[in-house]
Amino acid sequence: MKFRDQVKFIRRNMKKNKLRVFMTILATTMACSFLIVLASVGFGLQKSAQDEIMNQQIITEVKVLGKEKGKVKVDDLKKYDHVKSVVSRTFVIPSLPVELENRSSDLSIAFSDMKEEKEAGLELDRGKVPTSANEIVVGYHVAQELWTKKERKAYEKEANQLSNGEESPQVPKGYTKDILNQVIQIKVPKLNEKNEIVKEKTFDFRVVGVTKKPNTDWQRDHMLLIPNAYQKEFGQMMDMSNDGGNVEKSTSVYANDFDNVGALTNKLTDDGYHVISVTNQLEGMDMFFTVFKIGLIFVGCIAVIISAIGIFNTMTMAVTERTQEIGIMKAIGASPSIIKRMFLMESAYIGVIGSMIGIVISYLISFGVNLIIPALLTSMSDGASSEQFSITFSYIPLSLVLTATLISAGVAIVSGLNPARKATKTNVLTALRREI
Repeated sequence: MKFRDQVKFIRRNMKKNKLRVFMTILATTMACSFLIVLASVGFGLQKSAQDEIMNQQIITEVKVLGKEKGKVKVDDLKKYDHVKSVVSRTFVIPSLPVELENRSSDLSIAFSDMKEEKEAGLELDRGKVPTSANEIVVGYHVAQELWTKKERKAYEKEANQLSNGEESPQVPKGYTKDILNQVIQIKVPKLNEKNEIVKEKTFDFRVVGVTKKPNTDWQRDHMLLIPNAYQKEFGQMMDMSNDGGNVEKSTSVYANDFDNVGALTNKLTDDGYHVISVTNQLEGMDMFFTVFKIGLIFVGCIAVIISAIGIFNTMTMAVTERTQEIGIMKAIGASPSIIKRMFLMESAYIGVIGSMIGIVISYLISFGVNLIIPALLTSMSDGASSEQFSITFSYIPLSLVLTATLISAGVAIVSGLNPARKATKTNVLTALRREI
C-alpha cells in the first residue's frame, strides 16, 4: 500500500466519527495552548527583566569595583584585548553650589577624561562631548534643579504646610530655557578644620552637551561632568585625595563589541578584578528563569498527558470498530508494520492538528494579555503612567512553539502506540467475524 493511499485511508476513517475526533483534537488543542501560554509567562517575565537591565546601562560596559591585590590602574585596563575605552570618573563629595543667572542649586560634580567618554559612547540628548577645558556636559535634569530664591522659599513653605505627607508640594519648573551653550558658575569653598568657609573660588563653564534622559521616570540625572584639566584647580581649594573623603572614584571598561563583553568580564575576573557587567547579571537571572520555566512547562505537560487519555480512548475505539477492516487488510497481504504505522499516523495527525490550532490560540491569548493587563494596571493605579507597566507578561519564542509541538505530537504518538500494537495482533479469522 502506497503512502498516499494510507493517508487517504486514515482521513476516510476519521470522517466516520467526526464528533469523537473533533473532541479529541479539541482536548489536544486546549492542552497545547495551556502549555504554551503558561510557559510564555516565564519567557515574558525573563524578557522584561533582560530589557530592563539592557536599558539601564550601556551593554558594552564592564564596571570595575576594585581589585583583590593592589589598586585599579587605568593604563593596566587598557592593555586587555577587546577594550575600546576606559572611563575613570572622580566624584566630588559633597555637592557644590551651581549658579545660572539668578538661579542656583547644590549639584553633583564629576571629573572625567572627555576623549575616553567620547570613545565609550557617552549618550547625549543634544550638544556634543567637550573638546575644550572650560566646556562641560550636564545631566538631563540639571536645568529643572536650578531655582530662584523666591521659588525655593515658596516650595519650602508649602512643604512645611503639607508636612502630613498626604500631598506633595508643587515642584518649581526650574530653568525653562535651553541650558545648552549657557555659562554656569560653580563655587568651590575652602574649609578650615572646623568646616568653616574661609575662602571661595568661582569657576565658569560653558554647557556644550546634555546627557540623554534616563530610561526610567524615577531616575534623576543632575550631575555636571567636568574635564580632568580642572581637577588640580579644584584640589587647591578642597582635598581631592582618596584619603580626604571628599572624592569617590568609579572605573568602567568598555568593550569594542557586545559579543566580547563576556570574554572581557571573565578575563578581568580571573585577574582578580571585581566587576559587574550585563553578562554576569544576565547569567544569574537566566539560571533563575530557567528553573522557573521548567516548572511551568512541567505543569503544562500535565494537561498534555490528560489529553493523551482522550487520544488513547479514541484510538482504542478505532481499533475496535475497524476489526473487520484490519482482518481484510491482513488477508490481502498487508504487513503488521503497515497496519501499525497507519494507526500511529492517525494519532500523530490528531496531535499535530491540535498543536497547530493550539499555537494560533496561544498567540492570540498572548497578544491579548500584553494588551489588556498593562491597561488595567494603569487604570487601577492613581497617577501611574503607562510606561511603568510596560512589561511583557507573555512572550512566545519559536523554541517554545517547537517544544510544545514536539511534546504534544510525541505524547499523541505514544498514546496510539498500544492500540496500534493491538491492531497488529488481531487474528484474521477472528477479525472477519468482527470480534477482537
